[in-house]
Amino acid sequence: MTSRNESAKPTPGVAELEEQERRLVFRRFTHDDAWALGSLLVEMARKRHAPVAIDIHRAGQQLFHAALPGSAPDNDAWIARKRRVVERYGCASYLVGARHRAKGTTFEESSRLDPGVYAAHGGSFPITVEGVGVIGAVTVSGLPQLQDHQMVVAALERFLARP
Repeated sequence: MTSRNESAKPTPGVAELEEQERRLVFRRFTHDDAWALGSLLVEMARKRHAPVAIDIHRAGQQLFHAALPGSAPDNDAWIARKRRVVERYGCASYLVGARHRAKGTTFEESSRLDPGVYAAHGGSFPITVEGVGVIGAVTVSGLPQLQDHQMVVAALERFLARP
């Protein structure tokens, strides 16, 4: 359940997705930041009545997880598969898929990776720290892939705009 504005947004191209990653960078990322970001995503999802699961990992450790009404165990499997793409490629799962689509192929066809382990579908975004690089991922699963991606980006924008 998304707002009309969100569903009316055009599908972002590779350049726009890359710009999101350049812009959405943390100065630091602590356990408290994971809790605050996860809680913000829960609040956003509840307002939209979105049946999602939300996950934040840093350096192989799960720092936050929530499953909202309407989500299912399959959402946790999708989270793991999308997060592995971020961990392997160092960029958003949606961007990885978009790069393949821009080349006229699919991630599944050209990556030669097990689709049961990796999913280049929208919803997992790297947690990048200035001067350090990618240290983790924030992931949403339960909506169509573009909406999962947009929810994470909107939360990161709000979170990083805080004083």
